[in-house]
Amino acid sequence: MQRALLLITLALFGALTAVALWHHGFWGIFEPHFKSWGPAQVFADLVIALTLVMIWMWHDARALGRNVWPWIGLTLVAGSFGPLLYLLTRPNATTRPRS
Repeated sequence: MQRALLLITLALFGALTAVALWHHGFWGIFEPHFKSWGPAQVFADLVIALTLVMIWMWHDARALGRNVWPWIGLTLVAGSFGPLLYLLTRPNATTRPRS
């Protein structure tokens, strides 16, 4: 069930991102965030939230013996796609090595 929810979220977010890129281009997605304080606050909130998620991924990947750098890089380049794909490829609790 959790993987299905992640896949649905990834598909819907991917579709929204594709439409935004098609209509506005890469810079067009970021441009409104630098025009006034309201969008700038939303952008700053996203940066803070993704930084916290990257810290969590770092600790989780270390505990699972995974290489975190592909997911950190993807998060820095493509935002929420990094954490979503990290969670999709994360081993289940039943298959995780125990310490």
